[in-house]
Amino acid sequence: MQNKALSVFSTFVLCFVMWILFTLTFTPQELIAGAVVSLLVALFTAKYLIHEDAIHLFKPSNLINLIIYVLFVFPIELWKANVDVAKRALNPKLPINPGIVKVPVDLKSEYGLAMLANSITLTPGTITMEIIEEKGQHFFYIHWIDVASRNSKEAGEMIKGKLESWIRRIWK
Repeated sequence: MQNKALSVFSTFVLCFVMWILFTLTFTPQELIAGAVVSLLVALFTAKYLIHEDAIHLFKPSNLINLIIYVLFVFPIELWKANVDVAKRALNPKLPINPGIVKVPVDLKSEYGLAMLANSITLTPGTITMEIIEEKGQHFFYIHWIDVASRNSKEAGEMIKGKLESWIRRIWK
């Protein structure tokens, strides 16, 4: 029962923070509406969203690492990928060699795997197509705009950059 209450609470907080960030309105009516909607969403979805520690992201070290990732690490990787794709779009002579690579991933948490897969997909030039597990090791199949290496580890380092190590800090 306590775990369910923590799951609902953490989902409520996440939803309410997102409501505030999306609306950027701080009137009492807007905050009350956001709280009510967030509570309803939390009551109906917490059991589907929270499978592990309900307050994991509220632990100071995890929260600080998440904030650093969202404000600095991911935007820098996103910017680098955008510049690379823009160069390719503006100069047709730049080589592109599209293909699918199988990349090893050293994350154990479902949340960490999902966060990394989505981060890779959000960066231009790459799309995470599938996540598989073989003999306890996770792999991503990634469509890459310019396959610079067929070596899985080397390709993984090029694609993942700093993302995986920072996500590991959040989802230990």
